[in-house]
Amino acid sequence: MKNKVVTFGEVMVRLATPEHLRFNQTDRLSFTFGGGEGNVAVSLANYGIPVSFVSRLPENDIAEACMAELRGLGVDTSQILRGGERMGIYFLEAGAVSRASKVIYDRTHSALSEVSPGMIDWDKVFEGAGWFHWTGITPAVSASAAAVCKEAIEAANKKEITVSTDLNYRKKLWKYGKTAREVMPELVAGCDVVLGNEEDAAMALDIHPDGVDVSTGHVDAEAYLSVSKKIMEQFSRCKKVITTLRGSVSASHNTWSGVLYDGSTLYKAPDYDITHIVDRVGGGDSFMGGLIYGLLTYGEDMQSALNFAVAASCLKHTIYGDYNRVSVAEVEKLMGGDASGRVSR
Repeated sequence: MKNKVVTFGEVMVRLATPEHLRFNQTDRLSFTFGGGEGNVAVSLANYGIPVSFVSRLPENDIAEACMAELRGLGVDTSQILRGGERMGIYFLEAGAVSRASKVIYDRTHSALSEVSPGMIDWDKVFEGAGWFHWTGITPAVSASAAAVCKEAIEAANKKEITVSTDLNYRKKLWKYGKTAREVMPELVAGCDVVLGNEEDAAMALDIHPDGVDVSTGHVDAEAYLSVSKKIMEQFSRCKKVITTLRGSVSASHNTWSGVLYDGSTLYKAPDYDITHIVDRVGGGDSFMGGLIYGLLTYGEDMQSALNFAVAASCLKHTIYGDYNRVSVAEVEKLMGGDASGRVSR
């Protein structure tokens, strides 16, 4: 079995306020890197899965630092195109208790947003690959990025490579004249594995759950079965639909779980109570990275694959930055029920 995974998307400069300060309170911003598909790649590299990240970055020192960090974390960067004028940036104001976090994007004319069909040799990229992952963020960045995403999915389908997507609806990004509902269905049609919550499904695919009111902060796993079935009915290639279950008590306190539907059985993971969130950005990406690892490693054991994804993403909430810097052993320890946080000596 070919275990190499390829991910495609934009990695950005992340500028975050320190210590939960507001934008208008601070004269300092923490400088790191992050972005959905790159975050997934880092998770997989941590777990020992060969992974190649495909993107487009300018030829400057900031991009070099980004690539050096990814390489240092075990990600293959040899398929990253060089060109364009700038990296995308996002500014993060971390919320606390009842104050929500805020994100401001500065991605217009970024190198990835100006990628175009024909620039990437997908036959070369997919040599030895068994899995391709993209997210709904990439086609939201620009029409040309959406076209390249389609190009990649079609190339992967021809090679019978498993294709996964995280629907990842970002309303602040869809501003080039097309809506997510106009673009995403054609792309999702080429996918074998689909991850998304109720808002993602509604805004990207016009698919709505039966009997779910997320405003209450309570999520019922069974209620999401309707979404999974509707996605499979609309997209015949899809074999698995996964939903993260986040209950938001406050910005600092969430409950966390997930469900996986394989067309016949709805699997439910254990519930975690995350009472002191350090950083929730990248939580969904860490779930996806854990899920891909689980599906590659546990085979037909869907329950273990789902449990690994939920435990991995639970741990991500304790780590600052976009990347989930945890090992398989740490995830399996939490899966086994050890959530004590005792010092490991």
